[in-house]
Amino acid sequence: MTTVNEIPTTTLLITPVAGHIGAEITGIDLRTELSDQQVAEITSALHEYKVLFFRDQHIGHAEHIAFSRRFGAVTPSHPYDDDAPTEFQEILAVDSRLYEKRFGIKKYTYTNHWHTDVSALINPPAASLLRAEIAPARGGDTSWTNLAAAYNGLPESLKKFIEGLRAVHRFGGNRPAWNEESDYAKKVANAPLVTEHPVVRVHPVTGERVLFVNPGFTTHIVGLSPAQSEAVLQLLFDELSNPAYTVRFRWEKGSLAFWDNRATAHLAPSDLNHLDVTRVLYRTTLEGDIPVGVDGEPSRSIAGQQFTGA
Repeated sequence: MTTVNEIPTTTLLITPVAGHIGAEITGIDLRTELSDQQVAEITSALHEYKVLFFRDQHIGHAEHIAFSRRFGAVTPSHPYDDDAPTEFQEILAVDSRLYEKRFGIKKYTYTNHWHTDVSALINPPAASLLRAEIAPARGGDTSWTNLAAAYNGLPESLKKFIEGLRAVHRFGGNRPAWNEESDYAKKVANAPLVTEHPVVRVHPVTGERVLFVNPGFTTHIVGLSPAQSEAVLQLLFDELSNPAYTVRFRWEKGSLAFWDNRATAHLAPSDLNHLDVTRVLYRTTLEGDIPVGVDGEPSRSIAGQQFTGA
């Protein structure tokens, strides 16, 4: 696929929206069944642009799941989720009305730190698909960053150093997003998710080398002292959050974002807590593979099992 301002295909229009990441897809109606050619074009665009945006797609849970299934096995909503609609266990509700009850504090999102979805799993999701049902009139945007571009932006000496490192990812990270007395905290403590991943993973489709750490879940680098680990991680976190590698998306009812979870991190909004507004989005996730480092070594589970779909 060549990169120009607007890329006409036989069925779709793919318009890049930022220098390193993101494209808007038009010329498609997600209420209808996709052709194999459309699936191939969207898949190719996803691998190139990392996150795809669709507008004015007024679909329900069943159509959301059906669209997701054209790109892989859809998992249950989340390892810790028990708020999914009973008839659609694949749907995660990102609902500001649920978070205070779930976490014991007022929140509009799970975490306000850059994160790759559930990277504490041995097989983090391959991709996530998030659609807006209720979007606030102002605020509530989501940002994504290209972790392959972040890796490529590092000097060669630093690339060589971090390619040999591994880091621990824990659900909740070093700064859990919930009240420690909440039922959610007890649920996580009773069934922890902890995995040792390569700091640089090789994307299983594109072969790109990807910086695979994030402030939301990565707790420390194996083999370094706490001070050394903190210093190296902060350097890498600063790099992945460089605005040059990012794109920001304004939600509206009917918007849908589809991102490659193996090559991105994203940042939920932090500008709503002082406002009396409602924000409701729904997410599906696609079953992921076990990450592999530059040395060919796969990730190692410390606690928790693979998370699989049907």
